[in-house]
Amino acid sequence: MAELDWHAERTDLVDLAQLDRAPEDDIDMVAVRAHRLGRVRAQMAERDIAAVILSDPINIRYATGARNMQIFCQRNAPSRYLLLTADRSILFEFTGCAHLADGLETIDEVRAAKTASFVAAGPEIAAREKAWAQEMADLIASLVGRGARLGLERLNAGSARALDEEGFDIVDAQEPVEMARAIKSAEEMKCVIASLRATEIGVAKLREAIRPGLTEVELWSVLHQSIIAQNGDYVETRLLNAGARTNPWFQETTDNVIGTNELIALDTDVVGCHGYYADFSRTFHSGPDKPTELQRTLYKVAHEQVHHNMGILRPGMGFRDYADAAWDIPGKYYANRYYLSAHGCGMTGEYPYLYHHGDFPDAGYDGEILPGMTLCVESYIGEEAGREGVKLEQQVLITETGVELLSQFPFELDLLN
Repeated sequence: MAELDWHAERTDLVDLAQLDRAPEDDIDMVAVRAHRLGRVRAQMAERDIAAVILSDPINIRYATGARNMQIFCQRNAPSRYLLLTADRSILFEFTGCAHLADGLETIDEVRAAKTASFVAAGPEIAAREKAWAQEMADLIASLVGRGARLGLERLNAGSARALDEEGFDIVDAQEPVEMARAIKSAEEMKCVIASLRATEIGVAKLREAIRPGLTEVELWSVLHQSIIAQNGDYVETRLLNAGARTNPWFQETTDNVIGTNELIALDTDVVGCHGYYADFSRTFHSGPDKPTELQRTLYKVAHEQVHHNMGILRPGMGFRDYADAAWDIPGKYYANRYYLSAHGCGMTGEYPYLYHHGDFPDAGYDGEILPGMTLCVESYIGEEAGREGVKLEQQVLITETGVELLSQFPFELDLLN
Protein backbone atom coordinates (compact mmCIF):
# COMPACT_ATOMS: atom_id res chain seq x y z
CA MET A 1 0.00 0.00 0.00
CA ALA A 2 1.64 3.20 -1.16
CA GLU A 3 1.32 6.41 0.81
CA LEU A 4 -0.80 8.90 -1.12
CA ASP A 5 0.87 11.89 -2.76
CA TRP A 6 -1.66 14.65 -2.30
CA HIS A 7 0.36 17.11 -4.42
CA ALA A 8 0.16 15.03 -7.60
CA GLU A 9 -2.71 15.02 -10.06
CA ARG A 10 -4.68 11.91 -9.04
CA THR A 11 -7.53 9.95 -10.54
CA ASP A 12 -6.81 6.63 -8.74
CA LEU A 13 -7.11 4.82 -12.07
CA VAL A 14 -5.74 1.28 -12.32
CA ASP A 15 -5.98 -1.42 -14.93
CA LEU A 16 -8.86 -3.78 -14.11
CA ALA A 17 -6.55 -6.67 -14.95
CA GLN A 18 -4.46 -5.74 -11.91
CA LEU A 19 -7.32 -6.45 -9.49
CA ASP A 20 -6.11 -9.92 -8.56
CA ARG A 21 -6.95 -11.62 -5.32
CA ALA A 22 -4.58 -10.70 -2.49
CA PRO A 23 -2.58 -13.72 -1.26
CA GLU A 24 -4.16 -15.06 1.92
CA ASP A 25 -1.80 -17.87 2.84
CA ASP A 26 0.55 -15.44 4.56
CA ILE A 27 -2.08 -14.12 6.99
CA ASP A 28 -1.34 -15.22 10.54
CA MET A 29 -4.91 -15.66 11.77
CA VAL A 30 -3.71 -16.65 15.26
CA ALA A 31 -1.98 -13.27 15.50
CA VAL A 32 -5.09 -11.52 14.14
CA ARG A 33 -7.29 -13.15 16.76
CA ALA A 34 -4.80 -12.47 19.55
CA HIS A 35 -4.70 -8.78 18.64
CA ARG A 36 -8.48 -8.47 18.56
CA LEU A 37 -9.10 -10.33 21.80
CA GLY A 38 -6.34 -8.32 23.48
CA ARG A 39 -7.92 -5.08 22.27
CA VAL A 40 -11.29 -5.98 23.82
CA ARG A 41 -9.74 -6.98 27.13
CA ALA A 42 -7.61 -3.82 27.25
CA GLN A 43 -10.69 -1.66 26.71
CA MET A 44 -12.54 -3.58 29.42
CA ALA A 45 -9.67 -3.05 31.87
CA GLU A 46 -9.53 0.66 31.06
CA ARG A 47 -13.17 0.97 32.16
CA ASP A 48 -12.92 -1.43 35.10
CA ILE A 49 -15.37 -3.84 33.41
CA ALA A 50 -14.84 -7.29 34.90
CA ALA A 51 -16.93 -9.21 32.36
CA VAL A 52 -18.93 -8.68 29.19
CA ILE A 53 -21.66 -10.69 27.52
CA LEU A 54 -21.45 -10.21 23.76
CA SER A 55 -24.44 -11.26 21.67
CA ASP A 56 -23.78 -9.38 18.43
CA PRO A 57 -22.39 -12.10 16.11
CA ILE A 58 -19.95 -9.63 14.56
CA ASN A 59 -18.52 -8.77 17.97
CA ILE A 60 -18.31 -12.45 18.90
CA ARG A 61 -16.41 -13.06 15.68
CA TYR A 62 -14.14 -10.08 16.33
CA ALA A 63 -13.25 -11.25 19.85
CA THR A 64 -12.82 -14.96 19.09
CA GLY A 65 -12.97 -15.70 15.36
CA ALA A 66 -16.05 -17.88 15.91
CA ARG A 67 -18.54 -17.58 13.04
CA ASN A 68 -21.98 -19.16 12.88
CA MET A 69 -25.08 -18.16 10.88
CA GLN A 70 -24.17 -14.50 11.23
CA ILE A 71 -27.33 -12.98 9.71
CA PHE A 72 -29.64 -15.49 11.40
CA CYS A 73 -28.08 -14.73 14.76
CA GLN A 74 -28.41 -10.98 14.25
CA ARG A 75 -32.15 -11.47 13.77
CA ASN A 76 -32.59 -14.08 16.49
CA ALA A 77 -30.45 -12.62 19.26
CA PRO A 78 -29.43 -13.81 21.69
CA SER A 79 -29.25 -17.30 20.17
CA ARG A 80 -25.49 -17.48 20.87
CA TYR A 81 -23.38 -15.32 23.15
CA LEU A 82 -19.91 -14.95 24.58
CA LEU A 83 -18.94 -14.41 28.21
CA LEU A 84 -15.56 -12.73 28.37
CA THR A 85 -13.47 -11.85 31.43
CA ALA A 86 -9.83 -10.87 31.80
CA ASP A 87 -8.79 -14.53 31.70
CA ARG A 88 -11.79 -16.61 30.60
CA SER A 89 -13.64 -16.88 27.30
CA ILE A 90 -16.78 -19.01 27.30
CA LEU A 91 -18.84 -19.30 24.13
CA PHE A 92 -22.49 -20.28 24.47
CA GLU A 93 -23.16 -21.73 21.02
CA PHE A 94 -26.39 -22.42 19.17
CA THR A 95 -27.85 -25.92 19.50
CA GLY A 96 -25.80 -28.54 17.69
CA CYS A 97 -23.06 -26.13 16.65
CA ALA A 98 -20.43 -26.56 19.38
CA HIS A 99 -18.00 -28.14 16.89
CA LEU A 100 -17.71 -24.89 14.92
CA ALA A 101 -15.37 -23.44 17.54
CA ASP A 102 -12.97 -26.39 17.42
CA GLY A 103 -9.37 -25.26 17.21
CA LEU A 104 -9.97 -21.64 18.22
CA GLU A 105 -7.36 -20.79 20.84
CA THR A 106 -9.40 -17.73 21.83
CA ILE A 107 -12.14 -19.86 23.41
CA ASP A 108 -11.57 -21.71 26.68
CA GLU A 109 -14.91 -23.50 26.80
CA VAL A 110 -18.03 -24.03 24.69
CA ARG A 111 -21.43 -24.53 26.28
CA ALA A 112 -24.95 -24.83 24.87
CA ALA A 113 -26.78 -21.52 24.60
CA LYS A 114 -30.13 -21.05 26.29
CA THR A 115 -32.10 -18.92 23.83
CA ALA A 116 -34.11 -16.41 25.83
CA SER A 117 -36.44 -15.04 23.16
CA PHE A 118 -40.19 -15.09 22.59
CA VAL A 119 -39.77 -17.16 19.44
CA ALA A 120 -37.95 -19.86 21.41
CA ALA A 121 -39.94 -19.69 24.66
CA GLY A 122 -43.39 -18.40 23.69
CA PRO A 123 -45.54 -17.51 26.72
CA GLU A 124 -42.82 -18.86 29.02
CA ILE A 125 -40.45 -16.09 27.97
CA ALA A 126 -40.34 -14.35 31.37
CA ALA A 127 -39.46 -17.60 33.16
CA ARG A 128 -36.86 -18.40 30.49
CA GLU A 129 -35.27 -14.97 30.87
CA LYS A 130 -35.12 -15.30 34.64
CA ALA A 131 -33.61 -18.77 34.47
CA TRP A 132 -31.08 -17.53 31.92
CA ALA A 133 -30.13 -14.59 34.12
CA GLN A 134 -29.74 -16.75 37.23
CA GLU A 135 -27.53 -19.23 35.37
CA MET A 136 -25.34 -16.47 33.95
CA ALA A 137 -25.19 -14.61 37.25
CA ASP A 138 -23.96 -17.68 39.12
CA LEU A 139 -21.27 -18.29 36.52
CA ILE A 140 -20.14 -14.66 36.43
CA ALA A 141 -20.09 -14.47 40.22
CA SER A 142 -17.87 -17.53 40.34
CA LEU A 143 -15.41 -15.89 37.95
CA VAL A 144 -15.35 -12.22 39.01
CA GLY A 145 -17.56 -11.93 42.08
CA ARG A 146 -21.12 -10.79 42.68
CA GLY A 147 -21.53 -7.03 42.27
CA ALA A 148 -18.78 -6.70 39.64
CA ARG A 149 -19.16 -4.35 36.70
CA LEU A 150 -20.76 -6.25 33.81
CA GLY A 151 -21.05 -5.02 30.22
CA LEU A 152 -24.07 -6.00 28.13
CA GLU A 153 -25.08 -5.44 24.51
CA ARG A 154 -28.13 -6.23 22.34
CA LEU A 155 -30.05 -8.32 24.86
CA ASN A 156 -33.84 -8.29 24.94
CA ALA A 157 -35.16 -6.04 27.69
CA GLY A 158 -36.44 -8.85 29.93
CA SER A 159 -33.07 -10.60 30.00
CA ALA A 160 -31.24 -7.39 30.83
CA ARG A 161 -33.67 -6.51 33.62
CA ALA A 162 -33.45 -10.01 35.07
CA LEU A 163 -29.65 -9.86 35.08
CA ASP A 164 -29.71 -6.41 36.65
CA GLU A 165 -31.71 -7.88 39.54
CA GLU A 166 -28.84 -10.30 40.20
CA GLY A 167 -26.76 -7.54 41.79
CA PHE A 168 -24.23 -6.57 39.13
CA ASP A 169 -23.18 -3.08 38.10
CA ILE A 170 -24.59 -3.15 34.58
CA VAL A 171 -22.97 -0.96 31.89
CA ASP A 172 -23.20 -0.76 28.12
CA ALA A 173 -20.58 -2.88 26.33
CA GLN A 174 -20.84 -1.02 23.03
CA GLU A 175 -18.19 1.57 23.85
CA PRO A 176 -15.32 -0.76 24.80
CA VAL A 177 -15.98 -3.09 21.86
CA GLU A 178 -16.28 -0.28 19.31
CA MET A 179 -13.11 1.36 20.62
CA ALA A 180 -11.34 -1.99 20.43
CA ARG A 181 -12.42 -2.59 16.84
CA ALA A 182 -11.38 0.90 15.72
CA ILE A 183 -7.62 0.14 15.64
CA LYS A 184 -6.32 -2.50 13.24
CA SER A 185 -3.02 -4.36 13.46
CA ALA A 186 -0.73 -4.83 10.46
CA GLU A 187 -1.77 -8.49 10.27
CA GLU A 188 -5.44 -7.55 10.51
CA MET A 189 -4.97 -5.17 7.58
CA LYS A 190 -4.08 -8.17 5.41
CA CYS A 191 -7.65 -9.40 6.00
CA VAL A 192 -9.02 -5.99 5.03
CA ILE A 193 -6.97 -5.97 1.83
CA ALA A 194 -8.02 -9.53 0.92
CA SER A 195 -11.69 -8.55 1.29
CA LEU A 196 -11.22 -5.40 -0.79
CA ARG A 197 -9.40 -7.16 -3.62
CA ALA A 198 -12.10 -9.85 -3.81
CA THR A 199 -14.83 -7.21 -3.84
CA GLU A 200 -13.04 -5.23 -6.56
CA ILE A 201 -13.03 -8.34 -8.72
CA GLY A 202 -16.79 -8.61 -8.17
CA VAL A 203 -17.36 -4.96 -9.02
CA ALA A 204 -15.27 -5.33 -12.18
CA LYS A 205 -17.55 -8.19 -13.26
CA LEU A 206 -20.60 -6.10 -12.45
CA ARG A 207 -19.19 -3.19 -14.47
CA GLU A 208 -18.54 -5.45 -17.45
CA ALA A 209 -22.11 -6.81 -17.28
CA ILE A 210 -23.79 -3.38 -17.52
CA ARG A 211 -26.17 -3.02 -20.44
CA PRO A 212 -29.52 -1.30 -21.01
CA GLY A 213 -32.42 -3.72 -20.58
CA LEU A 214 -30.94 -5.49 -17.58
CA THR A 215 -32.76 -5.01 -14.28
CA GLU A 216 -31.05 -3.56 -11.22
CA VAL A 217 -31.35 -6.86 -9.35
CA GLU A 218 -29.95 -8.84 -12.27
CA LEU A 219 -26.92 -6.57 -12.38
CA TRP A 220 -26.54 -6.56 -8.59
CA SER A 221 -26.58 -10.37 -8.52
CA VAL A 222 -23.33 -10.41 -10.51
CA LEU A 223 -21.54 -8.90 -7.50
CA HIS A 224 -23.16 -11.42 -5.15
CA GLN A 225 -22.11 -14.40 -7.23
CA SER A 226 -18.51 -13.25 -7.36
CA ILE A 227 -18.29 -12.43 -3.65
CA ILE A 228 -19.70 -15.79 -2.55
CA ALA A 229 -17.53 -17.70 -5.03
CA GLN A 230 -14.47 -16.04 -3.45
CA ASN A 231 -15.55 -17.12 0.07
CA GLY A 232 -16.95 -13.76 1.10
CA ASP A 233 -19.93 -13.69 3.44
CA TYR A 234 -22.74 -11.43 2.24
CA VAL A 235 -23.74 -7.94 1.08
CA GLU A 236 -25.13 -5.92 3.96
CA THR A 237 -27.37 -3.50 2.00
CA ARG A 238 -29.25 -3.28 -1.33
CA LEU A 239 -27.68 -0.15 -2.80
CA LEU A 240 -27.51 -0.34 -6.57
CA ASN A 241 -29.79 2.01 -8.51
CA ALA A 242 -30.10 3.33 -12.04
CA GLY A 243 -31.39 6.49 -13.69
CA ALA A 244 -33.98 8.44 -11.75
CA ARG A 245 -33.64 5.97 -8.88
CA THR A 246 -30.12 7.29 -8.17
CA ASN A 247 -31.66 10.48 -6.71
CA PRO A 248 -32.23 10.71 -3.81
CA TRP A 249 -29.86 8.09 -2.43
CA PHE A 250 -30.92 5.12 -0.26
CA GLN A 251 -33.40 3.60 -2.70
CA GLU A 252 -33.15 -0.17 -2.48
CA THR A 253 -32.34 -2.29 -5.53
CA THR A 254 -35.45 -3.44 -7.42
CA ASP A 255 -36.51 -4.97 -10.75
CA ASN A 256 -36.31 -1.52 -12.35
CA VAL A 257 -35.03 -1.87 -15.91
CA ILE A 258 -31.80 0.00 -16.68
CA GLY A 259 -32.30 2.41 -19.54
CA THR A 260 -29.92 3.83 -22.11
CA ASN A 261 -27.40 6.51 -21.11
CA GLU A 262 -28.29 6.33 -17.41
CA LEU A 263 -26.10 6.63 -14.34
CA ILE A 264 -25.83 3.49 -12.20
CA ALA A 265 -24.73 4.06 -8.60
CA LEU A 266 -23.37 1.30 -6.33
CA ASP A 267 -22.29 1.13 -2.69
CA THR A 268 -20.61 -2.25 -2.11
CA ASP A 269 -21.20 -2.76 1.65
CA VAL A 270 -19.69 -6.24 1.33
CA VAL A 271 -18.91 -8.35 4.39
CA GLY A 272 -16.25 -10.27 2.54
CA CYS A 273 -13.19 -12.44 3.13
CA HIS A 274 -12.41 -13.18 6.80
CA GLY A 275 -15.56 -11.23 7.74
CA TYR A 276 -14.08 -7.82 6.84
CA TYR A 277 -16.04 -4.97 5.30
CA ALA A 278 -15.14 -3.83 1.80
CA ASP A 279 -16.93 -0.50 1.50
CA PHE A 280 -16.42 1.73 -1.51
CA SER A 281 -18.86 3.35 -3.93
CA ARG A 282 -18.73 3.86 -7.68
CA THR A 283 -21.08 5.30 -10.29
CA PHE A 284 -21.15 3.98 -13.86
CA HIS A 285 -22.83 4.95 -17.14
CA SER A 286 -25.00 2.52 -19.09
CA GLY A 287 -24.23 3.89 -22.59
CA PRO A 288 -24.21 3.53 -25.53
CA ASP A 289 -23.61 7.28 -25.91
CA LYS A 290 -21.20 9.42 -23.96
CA PRO A 291 -22.31 10.88 -20.60
CA THR A 292 -24.07 14.24 -20.70
CA GLU A 293 -22.47 17.39 -19.39
CA LEU A 294 -24.79 17.29 -16.34
CA GLN A 295 -23.82 13.68 -15.58
CA ARG A 296 -20.13 14.58 -15.82
CA THR A 297 -20.62 17.62 -13.59
CA LEU A 298 -22.28 15.53 -10.84
CA TYR A 299 -19.49 12.99 -11.06
CA LYS A 300 -16.67 15.53 -10.95
CA VAL A 301 -18.20 17.34 -7.97
CA ALA A 302 -18.49 14.06 -6.04
CA HIS A 303 -14.91 13.16 -7.02
CA GLU A 304 -13.73 16.54 -5.74
CA GLN A 305 -15.50 16.10 -2.40
CA VAL A 306 -14.00 12.66 -1.77
CA HIS A 307 -10.47 13.73 -2.65
CA HIS A 308 -10.58 16.98 -0.69
CA ASN A 309 -11.73 15.13 2.43
CA MET A 310 -9.14 12.38 2.02
CA GLY A 311 -6.53 15.08 1.64
CA ILE A 312 -7.23 16.71 5.01
CA LEU A 313 -7.18 13.48 7.04
CA ARG A 314 -4.20 13.11 9.35
CA PRO A 315 -3.35 11.21 12.56
CA GLY A 316 -4.13 13.19 15.70
CA MET A 317 -6.82 15.28 14.01
CA GLY A 318 -9.94 15.95 16.05
CA PHE A 319 -13.36 15.04 14.69
CA ARG A 320 -14.52 18.64 15.10
CA ASP A 321 -11.39 19.93 13.31
CA TYR A 322 -12.07 17.52 10.45
CA ALA A 323 -15.67 18.77 10.14
CA ASP A 324 -14.47 22.38 10.06
CA ALA A 325 -11.89 21.66 7.34
CA ALA A 326 -14.06 19.33 5.24
CA TRP A 327 -15.29 20.20 1.75
CA ASP A 328 -18.12 22.75 1.58
CA ILE A 329 -21.11 21.16 -0.13
CA PRO A 330 -22.59 23.56 -2.71
CA GLY A 331 -26.06 24.76 -1.78
CA LYS A 332 -27.92 23.04 -4.59
CA TYR A 333 -26.60 19.64 -3.46
CA TYR A 334 -26.83 20.20 0.28
CA ALA A 335 -30.38 18.92 0.91
CA ASN A 336 -29.58 15.52 -0.61
CA ARG A 337 -26.11 15.17 0.94
CA TYR A 338 -24.93 11.86 2.34
CA TYR A 339 -25.62 11.77 6.07
CA LEU A 340 -21.92 11.31 6.93
CA SER A 341 -18.68 12.78 5.65
CA ALA A 342 -16.72 9.64 6.64
CA HIS A 343 -17.02 6.64 8.95
CA GLY A 344 -14.96 3.87 10.48
CA CYS A 345 -14.81 0.48 8.80
CA GLY A 346 -13.72 -2.94 10.03
CA MET A 347 -15.93 -6.01 10.13
CA THR A 348 -18.76 -3.64 9.23
CA GLY A 349 -19.36 0.10 9.42
CA GLU A 350 -18.15 1.20 12.84
CA TYR A 351 -16.80 3.99 15.07
CA PRO A 352 -16.13 6.78 14.39
CA TYR A 353 -18.81 8.70 12.50
CA LEU A 354 -17.42 11.93 11.05
CA TYR A 355 -20.15 14.46 10.31
CA HIS A 356 -20.44 17.37 7.92
CA HIS A 357 -19.76 20.83 9.34
CA GLY A 358 -23.44 21.77 9.15
CA ASP A 359 -24.57 18.61 10.94
CA PHE A 360 -21.94 18.69 13.67
CA PRO A 361 -23.88 20.86 16.18
CA ASP A 362 -26.79 18.42 16.27
CA ALA A 363 -25.18 15.04 15.52
CA GLY A 364 -21.43 15.32 15.87
CA TYR A 365 -19.13 14.33 18.71
CA ASP A 366 -15.45 14.92 19.21
CA GLY A 367 -12.67 12.39 19.28
CA GLU A 368 -9.33 11.76 17.64
CA ILE A 369 -8.41 10.21 14.30
CA LEU A 370 -5.76 7.63 15.21
CA PRO A 371 -3.20 5.51 13.35
CA GLY A 372 -4.66 2.08 12.65
CA MET A 373 -8.16 3.38 11.90
CA THR A 374 -9.67 2.47 8.55
CA LEU A 375 -12.10 5.11 7.30
CA CYS A 376 -14.51 5.35 4.39
CA VAL A 377 -14.75 8.84 2.89
CA GLU A 378 -18.20 9.42 1.40
CA SER A 379 -19.88 11.59 -1.21
CA TYR A 380 -23.35 11.70 -2.67
CA ILE A 381 -24.07 14.52 -5.11
CA GLY A 382 -27.56 15.07 -6.49
CA GLU A 383 -29.72 18.15 -6.71
CA GLU A 384 -32.96 18.25 -4.77
CA ALA A 385 -35.64 17.32 -7.34
CA GLY A 386 -32.86 16.52 -9.84
CA ARG A 387 -33.15 13.41 -12.00
CA GLU A 388 -29.86 11.62 -11.21
CA GLY A 389 -27.13 11.54 -8.59
CA VAL A 390 -23.60 10.22 -8.10
CA LYS A 391 -22.28 8.10 -5.22
CA LEU A 392 -18.51 7.82 -4.71
CA GLU A 393 -16.53 6.56 -1.71
CA GLN A 394 -12.98 5.51 -0.90
CA GLN A 395 -11.61 3.32 1.91
CA VAL A 396 -8.34 4.47 3.51
CA LEU A 397 -6.00 3.58 6.37
CA ILE A 398 -4.72 6.21 8.81
CA THR A 399 -0.98 5.69 9.32
CA GLU A 400 1.55 7.24 11.70
CA THR A 401 2.39 9.85 9.07
CA GLY A 402 -0.69 10.25 6.88
CA VAL A 403 -3.11 8.20 4.82
CA GLU A 404 -2.88 5.09 2.62
CA LEU A 405 -5.46 4.39 -0.04
CA LEU A 406 -6.98 0.91 0.30
CA SER A 407 -9.71 0.76 -2.35
CA GLN A 408 -8.16 0.60 -5.82
CA PHE A 409 -11.12 0.27 -8.17
CA PRO A 410 -10.84 2.89 -10.95
CA PHE A 411 -13.03 5.89 -11.47
CA GLU A 412 -14.77 6.39 -14.82
CA LEU A 413 -12.73 8.36 -17.38
CA ASP A 414 -15.80 9.15 -19.48
CA LEU A 415 -17.41 10.79 -16.46
CA LEU A 416 -14.27 12.61 -15.27
CA ASN A 417 -13.16 14.09 -18.59
